[in-house]
Amino acid sequence: MRIAFTVRVVAATIAAMCAGCADNIGPPPAGFSNPAAAQSLGNAYRLGIGDKLKVTVFGEENLSGPVEVNAVGQVGLPLAGDVPAQGLTLNQFRQSVEKRLAEGYLNSPRVTVEITAYRPIYIHGEVKSGGEFPFKNGLKLRDAVAIAGGFTYRANEKFVYVAREGQSEAKIAMSGDLLVLPGDNIRVPERFF
Repeated sequence: MRIAFTVRVVAATIAAMCAGCADNIGPPPAGFSNPAAAQSLGNAYRLGIGDKLKVTVFGEENLSGPVEVNAVGQVGLPLAGDVPAQGLTLNQFRQSVEKRLAEGYLNSPRVTVEITAYRPIYIHGEVKSGGEFPFKNGLKLRDAVAIAGGFTYRANEKFVYVAREGQSEAKIAMSGDLLVLPGDNIRVPERFF
């Protein structure tokens, strides 16, 4: 009788532990759930380390050209110096450059800024060839796994973990409709048999 009681206690404990392991994916957190917002990267897109830009100062060819957001989140420009860029929209960064150039260097500078290459995405875990990959507009989670060679035989194909800049890692269902953003870090977990 004591053995039967012990077996029931152990079985109940295992059942409780497995309930916590269930695929409790739920809806994506804020920032992950709006594919339409992700498609309009130019409107609300925030610059980050590794983004490549083209800065054009009208009438000043020597001040124009390609630049990159460096490791400390700044862009070095002639006359303007190191201009903070990380976390800013293109419009905010453009205004910062114009303000810096207007501080004793140019009268009413007119500046345009465009992104020439977005920062890369990272895919790792249970994929055949993980690593750093170039970002492409319209890239979805399934596409991202495909460019990393697809799932390994040990991969859990029901969900992935996505860490987006400024947010903690979130468990996301592999429904295929979530768009990947520049700088996303995608981890494919191992399945448990």
